Amino acid sequence: MEKENGVFSLFILFLGLATLCESRVVSVPAGPLVRVEGQSVSIRCNVSDYQGPRDQEFEWALILDNGAEVQLISTFDPSYPDPSVKDRINSGGISIKKLSDASVELIISKVRASDSTTYRCSTPSTDSVMSGNYNADVELRVIGDTLRVIPSIPQPAVSEGEPLELQCNASRAYTAHTFLSITWSIRKDTNSLENILTFGPDSGVKVGQSFAQRYADGGLLLDLREGGFYGLVVKGAKPSDQGAYICTAREWTRQPGGGKGWHKILERSEEMGKVTVTPLAQSLVVSVEKNVTLSVEDTLNLTCILAARGLLSLDLELTWLVSAVNSSAGQRVLIHVGRDGQVLSGSELVGTSRVKPDAFRLILPKVQRSDSGLYFCQVKAWLPQGSGRWYQAAEKTSDPVQVLVTQLDPEFKVTLTASLTPQFTSDPTELLCQVTDLLNLRDGRLSVSWTYTMNIPGDVASSISTIASINEHGVLVPGEKYRQRLDRGDIAVTRSEQNTFRLRMLRTRDEDMGFYSCSVTAWTPSRQAGWDKAKEIKSDPVTVQWKPKTPVLSVVAHRVREASTGGSTFEMSCRVTGQNLQNPGYSVLIRFEDAQGRNPRKILSLNPDSVLQLEEGMAASRTDSVALEKMGQQEYRFRLYGAQVLDRGFYCCEVTAWTRDQSSDWSRAVSAESNKIEIAFADSGPVFNVSIHSDRHRVLHGDTAKMECILSILGATPNTDDVAFDVRWFQSPARAVENGGAVPLISMDRWGVVKKNGGNESTECSLERTDRNTFVLSVHRTQDRDVGEYYCTAKPWYILPDAGTWRDGPELTSTPVILSIKLALWDSLKMPVLYGVVAALAIGALSILLGLLVANCCLSRNPMHTPRSKLMDLEID
Repeated sequence: MEKENGVFSLFILFLGLATLCESRVVSVPAGPLVRVEGQSVSIRCNVSDYQGPRDQEFEWALILDNGAEVQLISTFDPSYPDPSVKDRINSGGISIKKLSDASVELIISKVRASDSTTYRCSTPSTDSVMSGNYNADVELRVIGDTLRVIPSIPQPAVSEGEPLELQCNASRAYTAHTFLSITWSIRKDTNSLENILTFGPDSGVKVGQSFAQRYADGGLLLDLREGGFYGLVVKGAKPSDQGAYICTAREWTRQPGGGKGWHKILERSEEMGKVTVTPLAQSLVVSVEKNVTLSVEDTLNLTCILAARGLLSLDLELTWLVSAVNSSAGQRVLIHVGRDGQVLSGSELVGTSRVKPDAFRLILPKVQRSDSGLYFCQVKAWLPQGSGRWYQAAEKTSDPVQVLVTQLDPEFKVTLTASLTPQFTSDPTELLCQVTDLLNLRDGRLSVSWTYTMNIPGDVASSISTIASINEHGVLVPGEKYRQRLDRGDIAVTRSEQNTFRLRMLRTRDEDMGFYSCSVTAWTPSRQAGWDKAKEIKSDPVTVQWKPKTPVLSVVAHRVREASTGGSTFEMSCRVTGQNLQNPGYSVLIRFEDAQGRNPRKILSLNPDSVLQLEEGMAASRTDSVALEKMGQQEYRFRLYGAQVLDRGFYCCEVTAWTRDQSSDWSRAVSAESNKIEIAFADSGPVFNVSIHSDRHRVLHGDTAKMECILSILGATPNTDDVAFDVRWFQSPARAVENGGAVPLISMDRWGVVKKNGGNESTECSLERTDRNTFVLSVHRTQDRDVGEYYCTAKPWYILPDAGTWRDGPELTSTPVILSIKLALWDSLKMPVLYGVVAALAIGALSILLGLLVANCCLSRNPMHTPRSKLMDLEID
């Protein structure tokens, strides 16, 4: 019985704990809730941790100051509202909205000051056990709408760079737990509002993203004064600041429950007015005085006049520019002065100063003709934008004024004469260009340019080529066509006297005949440390002409040695005779044609510098078969060694005469070809021979013996690919019957296939072709059976030149060579001697061991024996 009571008590305890864990919770926002009269108010109520149906019912009631409860509205009982509030509920002024099964919202559309009281949210119980809270209270405070924003019309227009001051007055009746914020905004064109900065509600300043840097630089200031004055000061207005400015006041209360968030309860906005910012570029005017005419060496004074609003607050950057009249060249900077008055670039001869706040003066002393042109004054205006930074607000360039500097042009005459004229090709030529009657040059300089025009008969126009020029700095500038001749010294251009220029050609060529002119230019110094072209005069042309003599060249070839058979040597001599050639050099080319006059080709050549070259008509493998030598001043000799069938035909010499000047360059004069010399011999075919050679006739046992079978070709030598051999090696030992007799030991056919035949099968041998005509037999690890005579046989195969088919020749047999084996005395005795020494040492060791054993046995049989001393032995004796 007691046990049953204990179980029941434990059940009751667990049930109580479960009930405590699931207590009903009704919650509303923490108060007090501060709202403005006339606005809509919504209060939320939630219930949780309840039992029963999911959908819960709610009731709202008013708790008056005296503690009385006035029923307000219910979610399930239409008769629940008190008669005093029924009219507002029926008109919708007070309503309840179900947000979820466990949440509702009380809505008062236009709250009144009399609605300030405590509101209670209740939920009827659906729990099996009463636990938790079934109602919650929240206080609502309704304040009056006292927030006012008084507009203050700002200055309607300001210039760029001037300060802009905006004023806003905001007032309200003080109420506990409410806070005020002021926001300055701007509306540009038809765009939406862009916040500039906001002050409050927590006494902090929040700056719009577009104005953060400007605020950090001190360009935006918030002007706070007593009496609700909230001003905005924009330092250095910019064109982007143009627009309508709006001041917005907002009243805030903190979020219920002591949170850090804010809840806006009221807002008032007023447009202060539209502000126009005039760009500085519209008010900036730059002008320069009228045109000026000066003489050389005068001083140029120009004044740049400025006009702008707030000129004294501007930082100015000044640049004086000049450009040539009627020229496509760009403007050139005379002097550039920075905002701080420092000269950034320009010549030291140019000066500038600020004579008045609105006037800058340019001073250019000792003007030259090169200073003539159009002058401009360019001004850049800079405005501060905070933190020591500046921005360029405007840039203006004045209209040009023309400055004309006059001077008397230099006067002079130019005369061209030929002091040395050629009579023949390669003779020297010298021309003098003289300047006379020179006036008004003063500190100027002269330059000269030499030109050449080809002498073409008739009215055909010919191009003018520049030979060379000496510029105003005295530097030689070669013409492109004559650059190499000038570099080599073949042509010299000099200034021999102050006003005399000289052109000299050391070796005049035929193509140099024509008309020559010189152009002299006078230069005057310019302001930029350079030179300006003042005047140019061209001389009358001078003709360089002579009657050239046509060079004549003849070549005669004759046979020196006849090639009567194939393989013999052919020799031909070529003698050269020339006329009207000055210090000629000759190049010789040997040409060949077959007997029918076809297949011409070049064999060998020798250039004027005696450099021999094998031409494409001769195979590279026959380089040593041809030779071309210079036997005398005008004689050349050609040799062909080992003439072959393909060499039969006609040979001739082609000779070219060359003339050379001091530059060592050869110039072709004339060419001629000799008569033809024929090689014609009967083709009897090649003659072959075979021989045998061995460096070692005697070898040791086990060594390798090598024997060479060498083939040679006499007569017309075929090409490498037109001959082949069948080679066989034979052994004739002393015991020929024992070793098989004279049977081929090893062979190689004409295709290169090696075959080991019967013969002495125990002989280890190999056969290889080391070059075109050598076949080597190697006998490896020689033994006594390899001793004897060895010889080789060869059958030649060659291609007939006419038919192009293979033909075999008679088989050739070489003389024999004897192979013998040397006997090595020490090698034959060292093993027996070694065996005897080892046997003697073994027998001696065995004898010693046997003696020791016998002695030990004798001593062990007579144990009583005592050895006597030597003294006892003497006494006995």
